[in-house]
Amino acid sequence: MEMTRAKLASYIDHTLLHPDAAEADIRRICREAGTYRFASVCVNPIWVSLCAELLEGTGVKVCTVVGFPLGAMKSQSKAFEAALAVSEGADEIDMVLPVGLLKEGRIDLVKQDIAAVREACPDSVLKVIIEACLLSDEQKIQACRASADASADFVKTSTGFSKGGALLEDVRLMKQTVGDALGVKAAGGVRSLEDALQFIRAGAARLGSSAGASLMEGAAGSKDKY
Repeated sequence: MEMTRAKLASYIDHTLLHPDAAEADIRRICREAGTYRFASVCVNPIWVSLCAELLEGTGVKVCTVVGFPLGAMKSQSKAFEAALAVSEGADEIDMVLPVGLLKEGRIDLVKQDIAAVREACPDSVLKVIIEACLLSDEQKIQACRASADASADFVKTSTGFSKGGALLEDVRLMKQTVGDALGVKAAGGVRSLEDALQFIRAGAARLGSSAGASLMEGAAGSKDKY
């Protein structure tokens, strides 16, 4: 696969979700996102309005998380959280589905949960975090299908806060399941240029990474196209 640095940047959701992130950290990642023209910054909800202000006019989207990191909140709470984030300037919502319900096979409730958030942010990009490290392959497939049935735009591998992050085999399975109907976002463990390229080759359309600036510095030290 041949890709320019600008194209690589367009895959990256520049992410900072640590609970101790301070305003100076948020301002830093927004500066980096504007410099490299990443797809988005992904931050906790309290920082949405600040990011919307800092990124206005840059073309970089504001992404936030809902029901994060466990997914075990009531659907009404997730929907309210999503609607509030959009009202404060969020363009994209990364929600965590109810993993326990999925593992019990209560797929209709999983669909209802995703649909409630979809209804709350009908014009926003909605990514559903399936937390693949906790699921069997069959459950991963069920999660992807439920997300598609509930009109999500992406399925995402991981929160980065559980026992594992993105794996190439998960991205391949998710892409095989959703085809071109949804995008696949790999998150958790995308730390190097080679990681990024491998996940893109496996089918990822977005990469969630806290190492976005380092990825671009690595790309700058490489050849122009790779």
